Amino acid sequence: MTEDRLPLAALLAKVGDGDFLRTIAESVMQLLMEADMEGMIGAGRHERTVERATYRNGYRDRSLDTRLGSLQLRFPKLRQGSYFPPFLEPRKLSEKALVAVI
Repeated sequence: MTEDRLPLAALLAKVGDGDFLRTIAESVMQLLMEADMEGMIGAGRHERTVERATYRNGYRDRSLDTRLGSLQLRFPKLRQGSYFPPFLEPRKLSEKALVAVI
């Protein structure tokens, strides 16, 4: 299984100077959504358990407008049911959500 976390030095090399904070914010929010999804489903990615409630079914690309710029997020999808991050308000992707997370 691959490691989904980037070391800080690799993250810095990947983004350069200007987009560092935006990339960090995107990474943190993405990790929060993944952790929340694992709790909701009852199993991690590619993990088989008896407690599993449903299965993942890809991602939806969405943007979140903040002072840091537009954050490009990938909302996980489910085969049965739906998922919306609890730290965002439905139909309002704004900086208010980012402040609430931090």
